[in-house]
Amino acid sequence: MSDKILLAGVIGAPIAHSKSPLLHGYWLNRYGIAGHYIPLHVEQMDLEEVLRMMPKMGFVGANVTIPHKETVLGLADIVTDRAALIGAANTLIFRSDGKLHADNTDGFGFVENLRCNADWLPEAGPAAVLGAGGASRAVIASLLEVGVPEIRLSNRTRARADALKDEFGAKISVVEWVHAGDMLKGARTVVNTTSLGMHGQPELKISFDHLEADAVVTDLVYTPLRTGFLMRAAEKGCQTVDGLGMLLYQAAPGFERWFGKRPEVDDATRQFILSA
Repeated sequence: MSDKILLAGVIGAPIAHSKSPLLHGYWLNRYGIAGHYIPLHVEQMDLEEVLRMMPKMGFVGANVTIPHKETVLGLADIVTDRAALIGAANTLIFRSDGKLHADNTDGFGFVENLRCNADWLPEAGPAAVLGAGGASRAVIASLLEVGVPEIRLSNRTRARADALKDEFGAKISVVEWVHAGDMLKGARTVVNTTSLGMHGQPELKISFDHLEADAVVTDLVYTPLRTGFLMRAAEKGCQTVDGLGMLLYQAAPGFERWFGKRPEVDDATRQFILSA
């Protein structure tokens, strides 16, 4: 047994808002692991130098958030296929051979959240995805990986949606934002990847006239936990899944790699984060 105190953290700018230190701290305490998970405010210009120094300070890995998720791909020695496909990394491992390993667990967290919290069959029909930012990339890549036959994509700025279609291929079709409600017809999975509906943001206002009751509807926003988007979907009879689970599930693989224990994502974990 090593007498080292293992260190990990989350790197971003800003970072004070992150719930990751609470979550990982909860798991470290729960499993009696001698380690710490620390929020690290690092500016873009300092990122490379900080990453070089962290292993010497006892860090075994880190999460990465805005604005560094794309930049770290160019600094890593090893990039997983899914991180390369998404074009961003959120999980770094400082390997014992000195190499920096970059992965992306956002898509895993998204899929696991749906699988564990809904009666969800990804192959049952098309998915409708709202938004074409970084989160959307992870969602699209993971939906294609688990066998969704078609993805309908809409974004306020059409060019960003077109760029994702060009990148991800023929299974993506782009719908103008003003007609976003039309793509809900026959959709079995509906995903909001935009920040609309978050505290301090306008509501996401699209027509639910074509939304069918057998759709599984999820929102990546988790503040508030029950967004207007999810409440409207529930009124239509849909299964709804909030965004907090994605945060919890995406964290588990990194924790396991750094601290040697696969943490359980359960109701106690959810309640701790919600009450913190």
